[in-house]
Parts: sequence; structure tokens; C-alpha cells
Amino acid sequence: MAPKAFIAGCSGPELSADERAFFREADPWGLILFARNCVDADQIRALVADYRDTVGRVDAPVLIDQEGGRVQRLKPPQWPVYPPAAAIGTLYGRDRDDGTRAAWLLGRLIGEDLFALDITVDCVPCIDIRIPGAHDIIGDRSFGTDPAVVAHLAGAVTCGLAAAGVAPVMKHIPGHGRALADSHFELPSVGTEREELERLDFEPFRRLAALPMAMTAHVIYSAVDAELPATLSATVVDDIIRRSIGFDGLLMTDDLSMNALSGSLESRTGASMAAGCDMALHCNGDLAEMTAVASEVRELSGRPAERAAAALDWAVREETDIVAARREFEALIDAAAPAGEA
Repeated sequence: MAPKAFIAGCSGPELSADERAFFREADPWGLILFARNCVDADQIRALVADYRDTVGRVDAPVLIDQEGGRVQRLKPPQWPVYPPAAAIGTLYGRDRDDGTRAAWLLGRLIGEDLFALDITVDCVPCIDIRIPGAHDIIGDRSFGTDPAVVAHLAGAVTCGLAAAGVAPVMKHIPGHGRALADSHFELPSVGTEREELERLDFEPFRRLAALPMAMTAHVIYSAVDAELPATLSATVVDDIIRRSIGFDGLLMTDDLSMNALSGSLESRTGASMAAGCDMALHCNGDLAEMTAVASEVRELSGRPAERAAAALDWAVREETDIVAARREFEALIDAAAPAGEA
């Protein structure tokens, strides 16, 4: 049997008996880890192995959000602190070669950390444009305000990840940077005209449309669909994501438990699948909620299954001198820091 088209979380640093039973029965395509699941390297590797053994797939993907800056599930002292995307963008503004190299090294080093833990997918890069006056939920997670620069640096990060053997998930398609609210807590609505959205917000995703996976934005774009957020909108998925942007990879929802969405988990999941998302994402580890999501997703088949398989084959690991790479990255970041902050 094929796995089901959803990605689940778990509640702690090891699977409970109930979680094992659920994973064995529901067979989610992937597992996503958060800080609550990450104690040390041996524990994470054991958790990953337990999940894969439970679902009976040695290549079952394990995901994490490890961006750098505010969004790091792997934290010190066990793992390094990485700068936010904005710091890479600032460096690029001073020296394009240094900024591009730092972006590649950021992906390569984070990817190396994940590869050592048997984590195969990183939910980066954040390709959202930074818009002055918008909510800071994106803020310094963005590489900047210029679509070409954002796409260039995000692309360099993904090349670094691929060289570590880790696949990327670009987010939050078709763009969260203009939102005036945090979709973790409420539903943002963007009233900007489509022409402007196409020129700025959608453009970085268009330039990186060949990437293997993308995560939707829980945002209403009223110029496209005045009623439904992108995650639940067949119009946004088909007209914007698949056609205008040209993304034909695996499309996963953002976390369906976020408060931007209303209704039951069953209705949210069913609506996202009906809209054209390939994969449902549920993150908080609540077993009752995961069971609700599982009840509304189908087994992977057809084009979504092909996209999922291609995503797992996307990254090809290349060996490198990681100690030298880390030294080079730290020198670039230190040299770019304002006086007194290096």
C-alpha cells in the first residue's frame, strides 16, 4: 500500500505506543520535527529510525524548519546558531560574491547538521518578499525586498542544501511577506492588485519554480479569491501557483492546525485536498487532530505520487571539507557584522 498524503508531527522526543499504532495504521508520508522533539543527536536519530521502522519505509522523509535566525528547531549548545536570511541579504548588498557564497554555505552547513541526524528535508528557503509596514512574522526571515535578489540567494541556499543531500521546501507560496497579520493566530487578507502581486510577491517563486517542494500561505489574496486563503483555494492553486508561477512540484499545506484556518481539522484537510494541494501538513503532535487529518487524505497516487518520489530524489550529496566550510562562513558573517557585534 502507498503512504497517505500527509505529514504528521509527534508530541515528544520519542514515539509513544499510541503514536506508533497511529503511524503504523495511517502511514503518513512524512514526519516533521520541532524543538520539543529534539534533545540531542543520538535521541533524534533514534526517533527518526523508530518512525521509519514503524511505517516500514527506510526512505520515509523527515522534515524540520531550520532556517537560521528566529526559526531554528535545533538549538545551542548542541547545534550552531545561524544568522537570519536578512543578514545574508545585507551581506549581498555589500558584496555580491560574498553574499552568494554565504548563502550557499548557509544551506550546506545547515544541511550537514541535518544529514548527520538522518533528516532529509528542510522547510527552507523562505522566499517571501519583505514589504515595509507588513507584519514582522516574515521580517528578517526574508532575504530582502528585491524579487531577483531574494530568488538568487534562496536558490544558492537550496544548492547548498542539495550538496548536503537535503531537499528544500520553498515557502510560503505564493507569498506571505505582504500580510498584515500572523497566520499562526489569524487569517491575513491582502488587497493588493494582482499586477503588483505578480511583479513582486509571486516573482521569486516563479524564478525558483523548478524546486521540488513548496508550502502554501494561509493568506487571502482578494484580487484572486476574495473568500478563501491560498491553502484552500482551487483558484489560487490552479491559476497562480500551477499556471502563473509554473510550479509543478509537490505542494504541501502550511500547518493545518494554525488559527488562520477555521472549521474542523476534517474540513480544513478536505478543502485543501479539493483545492489541489498534494500533501496535508499537521504539526502540533495532537493525536486526535492527526487522526482527523488522516481521515480526509487519500493514498499517494498518480501525479502527486510522482511529485513526492521526485522530491526525494532531488538532492545529490557531495562531500566537502565541512570544517573549512564552517570557518569560511563564520569569517564572512563576522566581517559583515557592524563594529562591536562580530
